[in-house]
Amino acid sequence: MKKRTKSAYIFILILFPFLVLGQEQQIIEAANLYKKGKLKSVNREIRIVPSDSGAYLKIVENKKEGIVWLPVKDFKNGAIEIEMRGKDVFQRSFIGIVFHGIDAVNYDAVYCRPFNFSAKDSVRRIHSVQYISHPDFTWEKLRKERNAVFEKEIINPPSADNWFTMKLVIDGKTVKAYIGNAVEPSLTVEKLNTRTSGKIGLFTADSSGGDFKTIKINYEKAAKSIN
Repeated sequence: MKKRTKSAYIFILILFPFLVLGQEQQIIEAANLYKKGKLKSVNREIRIVPSDSGAYLKIVENKKEGIVWLPVKDFKNGAIEIEMRGKDVFQRSFIGIVFHGIDAVNYDAVYCRPFNFSAKDSVRRIHSVQYISHPDFTWEKLRKERNAVFEKEIINPPSADNWFTMKLVIDGKTVKAYIGNAVEPSLTVEKLNTRTSGKIGLFTADSSGGDFKTIKINYEKAAKSIN
């Protein structure tokens, strides 16, 4: 009886943070979504690439922005974490996450420029991770009017050619981007629109493709109490 009680106690301790925070987690593989026909691509060709570590989704380069919509329509607050890979080719690698999307015109996104991660030019390094809010706040407009506010350098950046994770934490109007296993966010911004929910997608900017693997989504719900 005591053993059963102890086991139940340990289980509650493990579950407690999720119950208190009211979070539900969804883990999905981009390649599996493609195989099930669950992805909707805008202005990009997508395909599956097998590898020793598991199949991944490749988004093929094209002009203008491209979005691959995931089967998530009502994300509000929480965290989105994705494993992705770009390349160290100047102006040819822009990869990230779309959130609070309505369509291919109206959305928020945070993306990385891997070719700037370890650039010798300090100005280029400041342009490593970027927030945008389309259609009104493009990267050009934000850089011209509020330079270095919505894009930042990544301290201890990953290799430009390797897989890395980016986690976005959205809490109301605040957006934080964590790169790799960083404890502190590389970018913290206030959203530039009034959208509070919407779709999630994979983002590649003009002339860019990218590789994407595992996606983890934590949905924040109303806090629950334990009696």
